[in-house]
Amino acid sequence: MAERFYRAPCPGCGAPVEFRSAQSTHAVCPYCQSTVVRQGEVLSRLGRMAELFDDPSPLQLHTSGRYQDQPFILIGRLQYQSPTGVWTEWVAWFDDGSQAFLSEDNGAYVMARPRELQRDMPPASAFRVGATTAVEGQPYTVAFNGQVSLRSAQGELPKMPPLGFGFGMVELRSDQGQVLSLDYSRTPPALSQGQSVRLEDLQLSGLKSESVKEETARQFNCPQCGAAVEVTLASTKTLSCGTCHSLIDVSQGVGGELRHALQDEPVAPHIPLGSQGTLEGVAWQVVGFQHRMGRSPGDDEAFGWCEYLLYNRQRGFSFLVDTEEGWSLVRPITGAPSLGAGARSATYLGTRYDLQYSYEAETTYALGEFYWPVARGQRSSNRDYRSAKGLLSLEQTPAEQTWSSGRKLDAAVVAKAFGVATPAAGFQTSDAGPTGPLRGLGCGTLIVIAVVLIVLVLLLSRCSRCDPAVENCNNGGSYRSTGGAYGGYSGGGGSHK
Repeated sequence: MAERFYRAPCPGCGAPVEFRSAQSTHAVCPYCQSTVVRQGEVLSRLGRMAELFDDPSPLQLHTSGRYQDQPFILIGRLQYQSPTGVWTEWVAWFDDGSQAFLSEDNGAYVMARPRELQRDMPPASAFRVGATTAVEGQPYTVAFNGQVSLRSAQGELPKMPPLGFGFGMVELRSDQGQVLSLDYSRTPPALSQGQSVRLEDLQLSGLKSESVKEETARQFNCPQCGAAVEVTLASTKTLSCGTCHSLIDVSQGVGGELRHALQDEPVAPHIPLGSQGTLEGVAWQVVGFQHRMGRSPGDDEAFGWCEYLLYNRQRGFSFLVDTEEGWSLVRPITGAPSLGAGARSATYLGTRYDLQYSYEAETTYALGEFYWPVARGQRSSNRDYRSAKGLLSLEQTPAEQTWSSGRKLDAAVVAKAFGVATPAAGFQTSDAGPTGPLRGLGCGTLIVIAVVLIVLVLLLSRCSRCDPAVENCNNGGSYRSTGGAYGGYSGGGGSHK
């Protein structure tokens, strides 16, 4: 049976403040933004809540839906911040009185429920990123360990750490697609367990009509050249100036001094930013592009590849990856595969993937908008795995690790999807089919060739001068799948950037 509503006047302005759930201890007045705490039948004012940081999702307070055949409604929102950005966690209240958290997870979503700790947990510092641990006999991999803080909140809340107070957050992921989050803002830490969900499967109603932010406050002048720059997606942490191509960090807002870095040697993407196309039945828009380079241990030769950041209002973000071996559509996964001896294999959801490549990766150029902070020179340690079912890629930094999965796409499919009537040379890489590999060309810009003979002449002439800093090429003799970061950026708490 649904619990009764509790309503009381805000101690700050007198407007009504509602509590749907008996588990909710805090709320934010929708009129004066006062933070109030509920103690029995009395509300006390703690202070004024900070301004919310808009996110691009269609979710909002009072959006309703169904999960595991149970109806729910979103009654609260928590926004957390770490050194790498801001992310949102929605409080879902179910008809049976229970609660869950619908959280951002690397451009997708996770639904997580609170879980009781069965044993004492070690301090956050005991969890090393990449290490394995067991919780009730189930193996997990430590995917994130860092300091986070509450930036802002809205609605009614079952928990609320002090605003701006830093605390530890540890994230554990399993090879069955589960994610555990340990919140060290309290003692003992709070545990939640979740799994990936798609918004379209939650039968949602009451969504926002648009996810694009139109406020003029998100327009500013480039700190490098002074040209006007507009932020399209509210989740953007980094974007490039369309005039001078400088990378600008907007993760802390656009009102203060903006950190930026000038980029020289621009790389032109084959698929222009803003292009729209349908892949595997989903309509995507290209909102970001980055070129990356890799180098295998002990190998002096470098190789390059390109990643296009794709956005869909319901699906979130995915990545279209252009490598010397062809094209792939990939996205970060919720779980973390278990590794075999010497990390020579990875098993995820019962499928074994064998190690193909191990290399160090670096971002060399970026255009557009990104939901994680991007900087030229960012480095990570990467591994690519492959099976008959597809690809797995691991990207790891000292603070976090991100796993991604994907499938190969034919070049013709990509060209058709984004309206490239006559495919540019960059689409003429090895296709995903079982045919033998053709020495591919990457994302360097070429004049579209109508005559086959001229194409062949140009391709042959390029073979000896391919520059991996601006193209997808390999100066050595082997091919690499370079699944790459597929977006990188994993955050804390099952509620990730």
